[in-house]
Amino acid sequence: MSENTIERRAARRFRVLKGGKIAYDGNGLACTVRNLSSGGAAIELAGALRLPPSFTLVIEADHFIRRCHPVWSNDRRVGVAFD
Repeated sequence: MSENTIERRAARRFRVLKGGKIAYDGNGLACTVRNLSSGGAAIELAGALRLPPSFTLVIEADHFIRRCHPVWSNDRRVGVAFD
């Protein structure tokens, strides 16, 4: 991050590399969680996809389940905010 970049996140994010799943309408889509905070996460998908307006992020290894919605996307990366 450059000196001129303004940090807008309310909570500090921590770099992680965890296998996750986006669950919606009985479907599951594999993803990689790249960073995580109390308010949201950045996830990476295998390809550029259009996600539903709301879904559940699941990290089974951590027993982590949170409802969330996408707030930004850039190619295969998506930033989500927890509901």
